[in-house]
Amino acid sequence: MSGAVFLAAPIAALSTVLLTFAIARLRGRYDTIDSVWGAGFAVIAVVSALAGTGSVTGWAVAALTAVWGVRLSAHLHHRNSGKPEDRRYQDMAARYGERAWSLMFVRVYLVQGVVMWFVSLPVQAAQTVDAPGLGPLGWAGILVWAGGFVFEAVGDAQLSRFRADPANAGTVLDTGLWRYTRHPNYFGDACVWWGLYLLACQSWLGAATVLSPVLMTWLLAKGSGKPLLERGLRERRPAYAAYVERTSGFVPLPPRR
Repeated sequence: MSGAVFLAAPIAALSTVLLTFAIARLRGRYDTIDSVWGAGFAVIAVVSALAGTGSVTGWAVAALTAVWGVRLSAHLHHRNSGKPEDRRYQDMAARYGERAWSLMFVRVYLVQGVVMWFVSLPVQAAQTVDAPGLGPLGWAGILVWAGGFVFEAVGDAQLSRFRADPANAGTVLDTGLWRYTRHPNYFGDACVWWGLYLLACQSWLGAATVLSPVLMTWLLAKGSGKPLLERGLRERRPAYAAYVERTSGFVPLPPRR
């Protein structure tokens, strides 16, 4: 069973990015991958579960991953609908010139497919668990996942409401969860993956996938998530510098005075 799981997952990841890239080409928008990012994990989770042992842990991890992924994709699709393509993708396409389609596929879509596969290793490993129940570690994982899921969803909802009010144009959201961390959605996202990892830890194979949540946390806190976003915010919103000085960058903490 484990062999089938670890073969099915990369095929699912590659199929997802190939289909997404085809849609992106038809739409003329390379940022389509953003809306499919979460759903891609859901596809990998379901395909892996179908190839797995059918244990309670395996299906619990698949279901939790799918719920998280579908919510994230729905949120990003709604946020991006009716708006111009993300400037990051526009800049990359302009820089690549006539080779834009091939370079975007390799450097953006294939890379994200590989990351998707690697980060989802705990989800895949959980499908090899054959224990009859969840156990203490499994329930702890569900609690961490639930806390992260709520934190991410509430943070996204608060930011969406803030952006929808024209009176807030050019200002900085510093209330609600955003009072305690500059990126509650990213922090919640990281917690989701640490929760899934704990669930997978019910097997030695799952415990060995610790680098997967480490990579996701690094990407959110230090890689392509927070730094790129904050660079643009500092340029467009003068009040953001003061917000940075008093607010934790990732882990929720009381504001600094």
